[in-house]
Amino acid sequence: MTQNQEDALYEFLENATGPFSIDNIVSFVRMAGSRKQSPRLAQEITALINSRNIAFRLGDRRWISRRGCFESARFAISPTRIELLNGILIPGHRCVPFANPILMPQELSFFWKGAPVPITTTEGPPEELYPYYAIYGEEYAPQYVARDNPENESAYNEDPFDDPLEVSIHTLDMRSIYRETGFVPGDRFVVSCRDWRAGSFDLEKAGKDEWPPEDLYGWFEAAEAGFAGSFEYLGPGVSTDEQIAFAYWYGGERMREVPAWSLEEFLYEKTDQIETVPYGLESRFWRAGREIPDRTSLEGVQTVSDRTYIEETLYRNGVPISEFVIQAYVRDALFRGDTRIPEIVERIVPQAVRLDSRTRSGLADYVSGALDEFKTTYDNAADREMGAVRRRVAELHTAVIELSARLLKDEANTSWLPKHTVVVLSQIQSHAAAILEDLDSDEPPPELELDAMDNSLDSMLDTYEETRDMVEEALQIYRRNAIRLVRADTAASSAGSAAEEQYEEEVWRVIQISLGGVDIWRRLALAGDFRLDELHRVISLLFGWQEGPYRFAVARSFRILQTAPGGEGSLFPARTIGELAGQGTAELRYEHSGSWDVKILFLSGAQKPVNARACCVAGAGLPPPPDVNNPLIYRKMLAAAGRRPPDRGGTCVPYTPKTGGLGYDYGNFNLNECNRLLAAAFPAYKDAPELGGDAASGSPVATGPDPDLNQPPY
Repeated sequence: MTQNQEDALYEFLENATGPFSIDNIVSFVRMAGSRKQSPRLAQEITALINSRNIAFRLGDRRWISRRGCFESARFAISPTRIELLNGILIPGHRCVPFANPILMPQELSFFWKGAPVPITTTEGPPEELYPYYAIYGEEYAPQYVARDNPENESAYNEDPFDDPLEVSIHTLDMRSIYRETGFVPGDRFVVSCRDWRAGSFDLEKAGKDEWPPEDLYGWFEAAEAGFAGSFEYLGPGVSTDEQIAFAYWYGGERMREVPAWSLEEFLYEKTDQIETVPYGLESRFWRAGREIPDRTSLEGVQTVSDRTYIEETLYRNGVPISEFVIQAYVRDALFRGDTRIPEIVERIVPQAVRLDSRTRSGLADYVSGALDEFKTTYDNAADREMGAVRRRVAELHTAVIELSARLLKDEANTSWLPKHTVVVLSQIQSHAAAILEDLDSDEPPPELELDAMDNSLDSMLDTYEETRDMVEEALQIYRRNAIRLVRADTAASSAGSAAEEQYEEEVWRVIQISLGGVDIWRRLALAGDFRLDELHRVISLLFGWQEGPYRFAVARSFRILQTAPGGEGSLFPARTIGELAGQGTAELRYEHSGSWDVKILFLSGAQKPVNARACCVAGAGLPPPPDVNNPLIYRKMLAAAGRRPPDRGGTCVPYTPKTGGLGYDYGNFNLNECNRLLAAAFPAYKDAPELGGDAASGSPVATGPDPDLNQPPY
């Protein structure tokens, strides 16, 4: 598709208020007057809509736009006590996903009984305003506040590492409306869209006792189903806004109608199935207690379907950039005064990226052509300030491409890398590439915008350097443990005596068991012949769970290894820790009858530490009470007991489980108690040689974390 055709597609979507077919779009795009009439235009449009998720699918080659889905819908807003006291309403994220996403919150307009609600300004410390923008993503809240007005943006640019003391944002002046309606805490506004494209909405009041609980529960069920559908279809998506839009789509018409909870109430107070989780440098909504899987390449979540030949070639080689990024590198070469083609190509695609000679030659031809085009009009003096920023961004982008390429070709076990390493690198690369695209121009952006780019670059550079250092450290640890594992295996295989042959398969393995969503983990050393059904007993024992249905699966592929007897996968009852480690297994998922997500990492080989078949070498956190089977409930319980601050977005809802509350032991992890339980349940072989430690006392040789092992992932 040409740029004109793509622009025509977006114009069509902004105006479409009902279902449409591919034929409707093709006709509109052709009427836009583009000279290029590709015979594959229908396929290109279909691929673009599906890959960028810019419309909701109704069926085969039929969709409905966001405007068509949300313009006739209604939703609820619940003003906070602070807003009621100050006679204001902060639009913030309140209209997600019902508002046109290209509009900023301060650009939205609201009407009460047909008259526009007056606009006022509210001043205060920025940290008090961020919660009203957090649904966009906590990391983006400062950007929304900064972009509310030029004064805020200037204040943020003065010090990119610290927030201003005070900012001012546009708010709705609700004083007369609150007085007129006798608005009290618990009352809500029902909001309906007047004009989706312009971002205007009508407000009407709904009393706090006006909606029956059963009707609200019906909306609640639809909302939880909608988010489950969004996670299943999108994964983490490209933004929280996209996740929420698809949640309202999969939640059906019931989720787009009142009675309804406000989105804030649902996410932060009502549901225990959804929470905000880290995703690299950003955050997403996700299943409570589950972490979003890492990626294995820089390829973004949002696949681009209309790449040019040079873009497609680089994409297949792990360099997902546009021609605009390549052109920015060419402009950077002119700014540097170094226009040697091989050096430009090397900066775009470092040698760590394995490109064949033909591909590099093709890229060199493209660079040469762009250089000939730009150098006739390039003005170094005019490019002085923009060129300095472009140069720094290009250097960062090159470094990220090189580091990611090294990780892809390195044979190291990726489970040893810091959590979401590739996601972080992908996000830095994506942001750097976006800045380079903006700087692929002869005309510099406004000074304020250029300052913002430079400040964001400082933050990205710091994050990249931290990530690079952690990656280098993790790879060194992995290689040291890999050598240690080879030595252990070699020693076991070369044993000659009958006693040693008896324990030849008992090459011990260090594993780490973590509960998702909470800081509770155990690091164990287990005999190599430890079976999965025995590992199930260990997990139940250490976390105080009753016997019940369980399942082991290989992480990422979710290939089932073993379930409780009689279930799918039980054809492999003899599968052992040693066998799995020998096959290169890096991570398992364990599913219990409750809602906890349990991750099992294979860390290294080890010498036998105690006269037993299992021992705990480190850990953190006490097991949750038996009737607490959800990380959100557990964290609310801790908050109610004053052990941690309440969850963001609302006050803590106290929770007192039957076995918890004031009677729950909030003490520290007890290593000796863990080993006492393990020694009793899994004693040594009858004739096993003594190799150190005291199983009876539960004191292993190592009483703390192995300094050569990674820190816990949670």
